[in-house]
Amino acid sequence: MASTRARIAIDAMGGDHAPEEIVAGAIRAQAELGVEVLLVGDPQQIESSLKQHTSSCQLEIVAAEDVVAMEEEPLVSLKRKPKASINVAMDLVKKKRADAVVSAGHSGAAMASALLRLGRLRGIDRPAIGAVFPTLVVGKPVIVLDVGANVDCRPKYLEQFAVMGTVYSQYVLGVKEPKVGLLNIGEEPSKGNDLATRTYQLLQENSRVTFIGNAEGRDVLSGNFDVIVCDGFVGNVLLKFAEAVGEVVLQILREELPHGITGQLGTALLKPNLRRIKQRIDHAEHGGGLLLGVAGICIISHGSSQAPSIFNAIRLAKEAIDNCVLERIQSQSFKNIEQSAASIQKSEE
Repeated sequence: MASTRARIAIDAMGGDHAPEEIVAGAIRAQAELGVEVLLVGDPQQIESSLKQHTSSCQLEIVAAEDVVAMEEEPLVSLKRKPKASINVAMDLVKKKRADAVVSAGHSGAAMASALLRLGRLRGIDRPAIGAVFPTLVVGKPVIVLDVGANVDCRPKYLEQFAVMGTVYSQYVLGVKEPKVGLLNIGEEPSKGNDLATRTYQLLQENSRVTFIGNAEGRDVLSGNFDVIVCDGFVGNVLLKFAEAVGEVVLQILREELPHGITGQLGTALLKPNLRRIKQRIDHAEHGGGLLLGVAGICIISHGSSQAPSIFNAIRLAKEAIDNCVLERIQSQSFKNIEQSAASIQKSEE
């Protein structure tokens, strides 16, 4: 679809390296992606960070009085701090002054603020955080959801995750007919706990998704699946483990490359390959996860995000806007409601 000039609200005070790294990523994004950036937070600190750059880009600053710290309880803090940067950023989307929010701050606060201020899409019971993972097949990533929004899930939640993941895979990742898998401890339909077996049945009966069965842990990065669904507890463990593996691989590469003049020459020749390896396995290259199911585009980035990750998070938000992900999920959720109503009516007859 044709690209639009998106307006992205950035929680400039959220994250371990705020606001310096957040501002640096936002400046690069406005210059390279053609988006308009609204930096939300303490104007004095943001201005100080902006002065460290020579860019000619003019970024709008939206004042916010408070910030939700990582150690604070989300709901209590959001109510006590209505002018916190994440709340102000969400309000910009609610008032149509921005098309999306990006935050590297408290992920629980970001999700709670999105729910309180933007609300859920009709037909979606619980939003899910979708994270894109690389696979063994070049150019064929897999989206896994949920990776942290819902620790406890019901089968219908996972069914809705599959529908939302399918939409994202189709229209953002460019997969014509996404193959959906249910993360489980075995391939057989009878394997797993009660949640897994009941979800398996629902996915089999849902005509909105192409469900091809259970996916074991070793299948996640195989490239055989385009969408994998699981509860947020399992998904978050999987996400953190995958990030750690990526960091370990990069560190091993640095340590094992030969040293000295010969090593430097060899490394120089391998630079393009090493750059591609980093792009495929470094979580910073993906920017964060998209909170699917709320009535607005919201990207939740890692708390340790630095400028490259913030740049990629803004890119991710722009892709979701350009490809009308919100509208497409809403359309599919309406169809899900109609399908469920028809099934209930049929069973009553």
